[in-house]
Amino acid sequence: MIRCCIFDLDGTLLDTLKALTYTTNLVLEHFGLGPVDEEHMKHFVGDGYRMQLERALRYCGDEKLEHLEESFPIYTDLFAKHCLHQVKAYEGILELLEELKARGIRIAVLSNKPHARTVENIEAVFGKGYFDDIAGEQPGIPKKPDPAGVQRILENFGVKPEECLYFGDTNTDMKTGLGAGLITVGVTWGFRGREELEAFCPQFVIDHPREVIEKILK
Repeated sequence: MIRCCIFDLDGTLLDTLKALTYTTNLVLEHFGLGPVDEEHMKHFVGDGYRMQLERALRYCGDEKLEHLEESFPIYTDLFAKHCLHQVKAYEGILELLEELKARGIRIAVLSNKPHARTVENIEAVFGKGYFDDIAGEQPGIPKKPDPAGVQRILENFGVKPEECLYFGDTNTDMKTGLGAGLITVGVTWGFRGREELEAFCPQFVIDHPREVIEKILK
């Protein structure tokens, strides 16, 4: 019996690609670099903003990462201003969440996005208090794919791993869900393709949120 669903944020619940690309390009512009297009940005995100900036700087020619440390506070300040830039929920997500809530299934968000920005994104689109738990990157809790964030949510809910679905769109998410012993669902509507997801052998790979009800919780 499924009692809980944990969702990645970027590329799973919300299409945040324009916000991530816009802010990263502002940082790169500061150093006379860039821009990065959205297709490349899809492969830079997913492991926290520090790795995102490292990948973007390398791509733009800063192989020695001379600007890396300086880029962190610049990005943090800019992202606080632009993290909602053209952000929207993916088609079918709200309907899925409403169905889960109607069934009494608890819902949570686990992201490698900074915690304050994670909360801001979720509350801006879904409203305050809509999710039962929201967790972004924060001190004391290792980033995904470390299972610590998942384990904290399961403990808070009093749920066993086998009673929880984990949804994500990247290899990091597949490692997270499978590593924590959750029923792991790869979603193809986000930032990466089916081939990357299937390489980790998750229990399910789906192309639309409605498949959760039609194929997994039927």
